[in-house]
Amino acid sequence: MKFIIKHELKRRLRIHVVQGRMTYAEADTLSWFLEKQENITDVKVYERTADVVICYTGEREELIMMLRRFRYSDVEVPENVSASSGRRLNAEYKERLITRTVLHYGSRLFLPYPVRAVYTVLRSVKYIWDGFQCLRQGKIEVPVLDATAIGVSVLRGDINTAGSVMFLLGVGEILEEWTHKKSVGDLARSMSLNIKKVWLERGEQEILVKASEVRPGDTVVVHMGNVIPFDGEVSGGEGMVNQASLTGESMPVRRTAGQSVYAGTVVEEGELKILVRAVSGSTRFEKIVTMIEDSEKLKSSLESKAEHLADRLVPYTLLGTGIVWLLTRNVTKALAVLMVDFSCALKLAMPISVLSAIREAGQRNITVKGGKFLEAVAEADTIVFDKTGTLTKAKPTVKEVVVFADYPEQECLRIAACLEEHFPHSMAKAVVDAAKKRKLYHEEMHSKVEYVVAHGISSYIEDRKVVIGSSHFVFEDERCSIRPEYQEKFDHLPTEYSHLYLAIEQELTAVICIEDPLREEAGTMVEELRREGLGKIVMMTGDSVRTAASIARRVGVDEYYAEVLPEDKAGYIEREKAAGRKVIMIGDGINDSPALSAADAGIAISDGAEIAREIADITIAADDLREIVTLKRLADGMMKRIQRNYRGIVGINSVLILLGVTGVIQPATSALLHNTSTLMISLRSMGEILPEEETP
Repeated sequence: MKFIIKHELKRRLRIHVVQGRMTYAEADTLSWFLEKQENITDVKVYERTADVVICYTGEREELIMMLRRFRYSDVEVPENVSASSGRRLNAEYKERLITRTVLHYGSRLFLPYPVRAVYTVLRSVKYIWDGFQCLRQGKIEVPVLDATAIGVSVLRGDINTAGSVMFLLGVGEILEEWTHKKSVGDLARSMSLNIKKVWLERGEQEILVKASEVRPGDTVVVHMGNVIPFDGEVSGGEGMVNQASLTGESMPVRRTAGQSVYAGTVVEEGELKILVRAVSGSTRFEKIVTMIEDSEKLKSSLESKAEHLADRLVPYTLLGTGIVWLLTRNVTKALAVLMVDFSCALKLAMPISVLSAIREAGQRNITVKGGKFLEAVAEADTIVFDKTGTLTKAKPTVKEVVVFADYPEQECLRIAACLEEHFPHSMAKAVVDAAKKRKLYHEEMHSKVEYVVAHGISSYIEDRKVVIGSSHFVFEDERCSIRPEYQEKFDHLPTEYSHLYLAIEQELTAVICIEDPLREEAGTMVEELRREGLGKIVMMTGDSVRTAASIARRVGVDEYYAEVLPEDKAGYIEREKAAGRKVIMIGDGINDSPALSAADAGIAISDGAEIAREIADITIAADDLREIVTLKRLADGMMKRIQRNYRGIVGINSVLILLGVTGVIQPATSALLHNTSTLMISLRSMGEILPEEETP
C-alpha cells in the first residue's frame, strides 16, 4: 500500500492512502486489519479523504513496514464486518441531512416565489394525506396536528411558515431515524457472536478447533450452557434451546434430530450434535437487528409514556386552537396555538435520549439490550452479586492437588481437566489451565458427561464412575466416602482456598485447592454503589460458609448467603421484588441464569458463561467491576435528562403559545421557534451523558 505520512506525534500517526476514491468496503477492510494487530491500540479510517489515524505501541519502523506490505486482496474479512460496520449508514444519513438543508435554504435564495409556492404545496400533500389517513382510522394524533398546521398555512398563503414546518419536521425525522438505526446497529454488533473455538466431531472423538476452521457439512457438538455457533440442523442428541436472543421469548424450546437451530441461541439443557449449514455471521447480525427493532425491550416505560402522552395532547392542542379563535376571532392568534404543540418534541426527544444512552454505554464496553433496563438500574435499590468470577477474579488458579487414594497427583489433575473442559465455569477453566501448564494432555477418556447445575459433573472412565464437584454433590448426593486413614488429612485441608472434590467409584480420590482471589476494586465498587443510592448490597454463593464470610467481610456487603442453589438465588430476588424492591443481579455462570432472568435488570460479566450473557439484559466487560458504577451513573443521567427534557419542552412551548396568543410573535415565528427548540433539545439529547472524568 502506498501512503504519505501527513502528521506524526509520539505513538500516533496520521497517513493519507495514495489511491483513487476509498470505498466503504476498503475502509472497513483496512480498519478491521489494523484493529487486529497487537501493537495498534486505536484506529480511525476516513473513507472520504482516504486518511487513517493510528495509535500504536512498539516500534515505528515495524508499523511502517506492515503498512507497506498491506494489500486489500490479501485480507480475508469476515462477511459480517462490512454489513454491520455502520460506515455506509452514517454517510447516507449525513448526505440526506445536508441535501435537505441545501434544498430548503437554496430554494429560498434562488427559486422565484411562484415556483417555490407550487413546490411547497406539492410537498404539503404528503403531510395532509397522512393526517387524513389518521382521521379515517378514528385517531386524532400527531399527523393530524402536522397536517392542520401545514394545511392552514398553505390556505392562508403563508408559504414560508409551511415550508419551515415541513423542513424542521423532515430534519427531525432524519435525526431520529439515524440515531435509532445507529444505536440499533451498535447494539446488534455488541450482541453478535464472538465464538473463537468449537467442539468438532471427528469419528468417535470431539476435537476443540478454531471456529474459522469449520465448514458447511461439518458436525459440531454443543454442550449444555454453550452458544450454538452456526445455523444448522440437529443430527443427534436432545436439548432445550433458549432462543431469547432471536425471538425475545425466554422459555426454552425442545430440539431433537432433524430440527433446525440458529446461531446465537443457547443450549440450556442437554447436548446437541449440529450439522452446520452456514458459517456466515451476517445472517446472525440481521436477525438481531430485526429482533431489536421489533421488540418492546427497546422502550423504557418513560419513553412509552412520552409517546402516548404526545398523542393524547393532540386533541387538546386542536381544542385550544378552536377556543382562541372563538374568543378572539383572530386566525393569526389561533394559529399560534396550532403551530406550537408539545407532542412533536416529546415523541422526538425521548427516544433519542434513551437510544443515545444505550449507545454511550456501548462506547464504555457496556451492552444494554433495551431502554427499560437502564431505567430499572436507575430505580434499583437492591443489588445482588454472585461471588465466584464476579466479586472474585474471573481467573482462579489451582494452588494444590491433595491426593486421597492410589492415583498420583498428575493423573488426578488430568482426569479432572478431561471432565471440566466441556463446561463454561471459571473453576473449570482453572483446572483445565493447570493441566495445560503441566502438559497433561489427554484423549477423550470418558463416556458421555452429565453436568448437574451448581453441583458437579458425573461420567465414566473405563467403566468406573467418576464425579467431580462440590462437597454437597460428592458426599451427600453421590454418597462418596473417605478412607479412614485419610480422615485427619481431610480435616486439615487448607482453609484459604476453595475446594473441588474428585471421587472415583464413590471414594474420594483428590481435592483440588483453588485460589479464588478477590478483585482489588470490589470493596471500592461497593462503597461507590452505596453512595449512588443502592441501599441493600447482597452476595450469594454456592461456596462454603467459611469462604463466603471471609469475602463478605472484606468487600463490605450488607448481607451474604452461602451454599445456595440457583433456585435459591432466583427465589430471593422474587421475594425482594414482591416486597416492592427493584433488584439488579450480577453473575457470570450457568447457575446464575435463573436469577439473571428473575431480576429487574440482569447483568452478566463478559467472559462468563455464554448462557449468562445471552439471558442477561446487560453485559459489562470483565476488566473492572467499577463499570457497574459507571452504568448506574449513566442510567441516573439518562433519567435526569428525560426529566429535564420534559420540563424544557413544557416550559418553552408554553411561553411560545402565550407570546403567540397575546400577539407578541407571529405564527411563522412561533413555528420556527418551536421547531428550532425541538431540534435543539433533540440534539442535546444525543450528547454524552457522562463526561470522561466521571468514569470511575
